[in-house]
Formats: sequence, C-alpha cells, structure tokens
Amino acid sequence: MNERKEKDKSKHTDISRRDFMGRAVTAAVFTVAPGSILGSRGAPAPSERLNIACIGLGDQGTRDMKTFLDKADVRIVAVCDVDSNNRERARQIVNEKYGNQNCVAYNDFRQMLEKQKNIDAVLVVTPDHMHAVISAAAMKMGKHVYCQKPLTHTVYEAHKLAESARECKVATQLGTVNQASEGSRLLREWIWDGAIGPVRQVHNWSNRPIWPQGIDRPKETPPVPSTLDWDLWLGPAPYRPYHPAYLPLVWRGWWDFGTGALGDMGCYSFDTIFRVLKLGHPTSVEASGSAFSPKMWAPLEDSKETYPRASIIHYKFPARQDMPPVTVTWYDGGLLPEKPEELGQEELGKEGLLFVGDKGKILSEFSGGSPRLIPESAMREYKQPPKSIPRSIGHHQEWIEACKGGKPAGANFEFSGLVTEALLLGNVALRLRKKLYWDGPSFRVTNVPEANEYLHFQYRQEWSL
Repeated sequence: MNERKEKDKSKHTDISRRDFMGRAVTAAVFTVAPGSILGSRGAPAPSERLNIACIGLGDQGTRDMKTFLDKADVRIVAVCDVDSNNRERARQIVNEKYGNQNCVAYNDFRQMLEKQKNIDAVLVVTPDHMHAVISAAAMKMGKHVYCQKPLTHTVYEAHKLAESARECKVATQLGTVNQASEGSRLLREWIWDGAIGPVRQVHNWSNRPIWPQGIDRPKETPPVPSTLDWDLWLGPAPYRPYHPAYLPLVWRGWWDFGTGALGDMGCYSFDTIFRVLKLGHPTSVEASGSAFSPKMWAPLEDSKETYPRASIIHYKFPARQDMPPVTVTWYDGGLLPEKPEELGQEELGKEGLLFVGDKGKILSEFSGGSPRLIPESAMREYKQPPKSIPRSIGHHQEWIEACKGGKPAGANFEFSGLVTEALLLGNVALRLRKKLYWDGPSFRVTNVPEANEYLHFQYRQEWSL
C-alpha cells in the first residue's frame, strides 16, 4: 500500500485514548426521537419509523437489507450500489415489500446523502476499503450508521471512526451479531465466576480463507462490465485495471481492498475475547505466514498483492484489573492449535475459541455458539452462576432503539473501534513479518518505525475521512 501523508501521521500520533471500559459504556445523545402517537391498528406512526438507506447490495448487503425490511419500525427509502444490477434488484425488492414505487436507487452514495433529505440512518455493506469513507461521511451529516464487519480496512480508520462516532453523537453498530448472543454472555459469566481460574491463553482458529490468497496481480485487462462503475468501486484505493479476480467476494484476499481471513472472521471472535477478558490495547503483535512462489522453481517470497494462504498471529495483552497478562493466538488457512488432551478422541472443529485458565479450559464456537468446559466431566460438575449480564433484545433491534434515543448498541463504534484497531494490527505484523510493540495511547508502533506507514494508506484524490 501507499504511504499516507506525513500530516496524517502527525494528527493521529497526538490523539490520546480514553480508558477502554469507560469508553465502551459512555452514553451518547442521539438525534432521532421516537414519536408519541401510534398509527392505525397499533402500527408505528411515520414519526416513529427510522428511514434507512442501504449502501452496498451484493449478496450480504441484500440479506442485511431484508433483515431491516421486515422491521415494522423501519422504512427503507433509498438503495445505492456501484453495480446497476445490484441496485435495481434491491429497489424492486423494497418496492414489492411496500407495494409502491417510492424507493430511489443511486450509483454514488455521496449524491444520495446530499439529495435524499429524509434519510435518518444508513446501512453500509460494501467491500472493506469503502467502510470508513462512507461511514464517516454519513456520521458527519448526522446519520446513524450500521456497518458490516470489519469496521474498517486500516488501523487508523478504526481509530478515526470511533472518534467520529463520539463527536457526532450518532447511533452506531458493527455487524458482529454474536455480541448479542447467549454464548457471549455465558462465557463472560463463567470466566468471571472463576470457572477455569485466571485465563492466560486464548486460541482462536478459522477455516478461512475460502477465496484465493497467496497469488499475484493478474496481467490481463478485460473490459469493465457495462453495469459496473469501476472507478467508484475502487473509491480511495490505488487505481488498477478491472479484473474479475477482485470482485465479487474475492476482494477479501487483496491487500488493497480486504482484510483477509483475520478481518473477515476475527472481528467476531475478538469481540467476544475483548468482552470476556476486558481487554484494551495489546502491548505486542507478532505474525508468521505462508509464502508463495511466483514462478516454478523461483524462491519463496511474500505476495505484495494478497494475504498469505495461512497465518498465525500472536497478541500479548497486559494485566487488567484482577486479570493476569494473556496471549491471544490466531490461526487461519487450515492451521490449528495443539488439540487439548481433555478432548480425548474428539477433534477440534474447523473454527473455534479455546480459553485456557489455571484451573481448566473452555471451548466455544467463536461466532456465538454455546461454550462448554472440557472434559465433559468438568461441564457436568460445574454449577453455573446466576445470569447477571442483561440479555439482548436482538442485535439489529439494539441499533434501531439506539437510533430512537435509547442506550448505545452493544457493538457501537466506540467499543468496536478499539477491537478493530487491535485486530488489524495483526495484518500490519503479517505484512512485515516482524514483532511489533504497540503504544496504544500514543497510537504508534515503537520498535519498527516503518510499521507506522502501514497503519493507513494515502487515499486517491477527492477521497478523505
């Protein structure tokens, strides 16, 4: 990636960070107040409905749009996508749902935000490299934002979006739906209850990537499809010719557009790990990964274009409150931690979370599945504590209520921004294959100066946060 401007460096090295736990629960003042009068037959009155615009309408974006389309207190008023097929399909779905032709379709989200005056909130489901610029623009205009995971493409963007959410006083929510799960709450209650004693290690693995990685840039330059605005799809990313190797979905494996397996699935598990262990900034991050050979018999090297096919990333966090230092290790591309002897003949699943404490181990599906102590005998003998953590009204409903003036949603940008910063530092370490020491409050890597250049990249002209 390109080096970002020196003036951007000076800005974010001077920014101090609030204490993590205090920041995560900071109350916010929201701009959309609920109406006081119900419509006919108990349906929400127009003043109570949240008008949403959906930006990014591929497969995931359409699924998310349909989730909100089924909410009685939501009205989708506009859709936006750089591919005309996507946006027209979405517009038809919305109009069929409402039985009218009032949904407006746009190519450019900037024009939509400027022209469509009745938008209260936006749903952002684009490739990773567009998340920050769209979310920031919407927040600056007073719009509430729901953004699909990962929150951003770069460490610096995560820092800035958290700051913007706090300053703009809008309701935000990241698409880490597992934060609202029962499993996430049980993990906290059990570990805080001392079920396995102080936790000193966490192992986290994923079966991703399920798209190509460890490859080089294609040399062919096929024509851009007539339905696609390629320049707008690139957005702030460095220009390159169109190729179907970049979209749809496969953009996740390219440094310039995605965040690899870690960004795709790690955001779910790190959300859980941060909550369970009350984590803040890591003190160090170290990574290793597979290499590729660009030609037969050529020396192995790191791809300058894509993430490696497999990687292992180690994060070290300091002691917090009554919890000791802990090491969190990420595995992807088929790599797994050593199987705990407590599993006996059972094999590790394709993805999961393993908490290792002084007195035992807890195994969990990291996407929010039910945790269990291992071996089975430990689970049978464990007397579960009372359910002390409030249960969620639903991940999406949390955000809707926050937009109406309720309490902040569970995965608000202030909390998720810090999690994303730490998470994406792993990709910086993976790119350099060096151990990085991180000074979170000063927002800089202290031992490898060039690593700070990878906290962000220089946007193309006309793009900014």
